[in-house]
Amino acid sequence: MTCGAGGRWLLVGNSRWHWAERLHDGRLRGWDGEPGGGGDAGPPLAWASVGRCPDPQIYPPEREVGLADVPLLGCPPWLGVDRALGGWGAWRELRSAVLVVDAGTVLSFTRVDQGGTFRGGRLQAGLRLQLEAMAQGTTLLPRIPCPSPPPATGVEEVEPGDPGWPLATAAAMRVGVERGLVAAIREAAREAASPWVVFTGGDSTLFHQRLAPELEPLGLSVAHKPLLCLESLALLRPAPGADPVGRRA
Repeated sequence: MTCGAGGRWLLVGNSRWHWAERLHDGRLRGWDGEPGGGGDAGPPLAWASVGRCPDPQIYPPEREVGLADVPLLGCPPWLGVDRALGGWGAWRELRSAVLVVDAGTVLSFTRVDQGGTFRGGRLQAGLRLQLEAMAQGTTLLPRIPCPSPPPATGVEEVEPGDPGWPLATAAAMRVGVERGLVAAIREAAREAASPWVVFTGGDSTLFHQRLAPELEPLGLSVAHKPLLCLESLALLRPAPGADPVGRRA
């Protein structure tokens, strides 16, 4: 993996390492990779972690961005840095109350008010975690390969009969989990009463495609920003020569 024009950033998630690099046109390009997946370009400009801490010999502790470094107001000390990065980044761009839906290992909802203050959220097991839990916690249910991101039509495209009620066990697991998560997101968006809903995370493509057509007619604005947390990290710790974003910028 070669480095772009303006350095790299790393977010260590619960189950994957998320990387981004600045391209020559100023955009960020992201990918998931193992430790060291950034290639031979040296340590990232900054890193944050919600999972295990990376090797300090390779990833300098002084380059870590922690919760205290993220300018989201009202954060309790136990809030995950990924949720703070996502909530602040969405509010900074939109200048509006927003519900951030991060569809990763855990499906997290982060609610931010008009003034950029954290107003609580919700957490539940995400798509892969639910499927893995069913396989591990039962005798006969199978382990299901889960593409990233899942196709918009999932197993329903090949399952005969009523797509909402599959015959095959694996298909029934997948449809049940997907539709349960869709229902949870729909209800959270309704109850949050925020004018914006922003989808991010590894499975966000699936849920954005499913729910945007439902939420927009309700008067909600919907955005899909897969690299939201890494974009925030890059703003807080930019490449040499660029100014970091101030607390209320």
